[in-house]
Amino acid sequence: MKRREFITLLGGAAAACPLAARAQQAKLPTIGFLGANTPSAQTEWTNAFVQRLRELGWIEGRTVAIEYRWAEGSSERAAEIAAEFVRLKVDAIVTSATVPALAAKQATATIPVIFAAAGDPVGTGLVATLARPGGNVTGLSVMYRDLGTKRLELLREVLSRLGRLGILFNIGSPSPVLEMEEVEAAARNLGLDVGRYEIRRAEHIVPAFDTLKLRAEAVYVCSDPLVTVNQVHINALALSAQLPTMHAFREYVQSGGLMSYGPNFQDLFRRAADYVDKILRGAKPADIPVEQPTKFDLAINLKTAKALGLTVPPTLLARADEVIE
Repeated sequence: MKRREFITLLGGAAAACPLAARAQQAKLPTIGFLGANTPSAQTEWTNAFVQRLRELGWIEGRTVAIEYRWAEGSSERAAEIAAEFVRLKVDAIVTSATVPALAAKQATATIPVIFAAAGDPVGTGLVATLARPGGNVTGLSVMYRDLGTKRLELLREVLSRLGRLGILFNIGSPSPVLEMEEVEAAARNLGLDVGRYEIRRAEHIVPAFDTLKLRAEAVYVCSDPLVTVNQVHINALALSAQLPTMHAFREYVQSGGLMSYGPNFQDLFRRAADYVDKILRGAKPADIPVEQPTKFDLAINLKTAKALGLTVPPTLLARADEVIE
């Protein structure tokens, strides 16, 4: 190679190096994904969120970065993850369930927080109003409290002689407590005897069922991350105790519960991606209204019904969105 060509080549490489370095240093918009449960417990929900982001032009690793962390049903772990995301200076935090969303809100007043699903976001203090959330938090409500009466009515279609209902709920989480109170009132209006069965940690579940099997004829399970992480265990205990269960969403029925009625969580997580898209393009969380579910699922597990010796009315099966046989 001639000396002049070598110098030209060397100069061009030197000029290109800073450009390459700057390109490598360019920071992609970063989403902190605070999974309330375990990765396996919400695989379908997470995939729905990522797929919708892709449809909106946010390709993971190319146009957006996602930092995944998993609270595994622990409120303490959720708070630690929220604090970590603040240190990482993520551009938005996405989560679900009331406790993780509250943890994110308490960790930052500036980073946008989007909840894909939260029960009674006004009543639990997540937002000021549904129409104008205020602050840095917005997302989608799952209407847990409003659906309690509907779930009891569906359960009574299978258990027409139901007289004693047990309500299993995490007393350490505000949303299940509010749901429990609404369900308890609805159950008493239907003439049912009601018992509250409190849990705070996974080790409280077995003692709760030791009492439930002696005092209840069916169990209404209030949903939250602690319950979701332990859903297989809860359903196994209920089946062993010959207790029919009513749940908030179909994933519990897929893991052995008897029935569920509630919002479709895959749809909610897809819609959460729309919130992220708006915020990454400059919208303010305070100005984006909290939306309600638009897609609901009624799921029935006939294998569980058979194991419990129950016959599900054909009229109810005809209305079901998913029947597991």
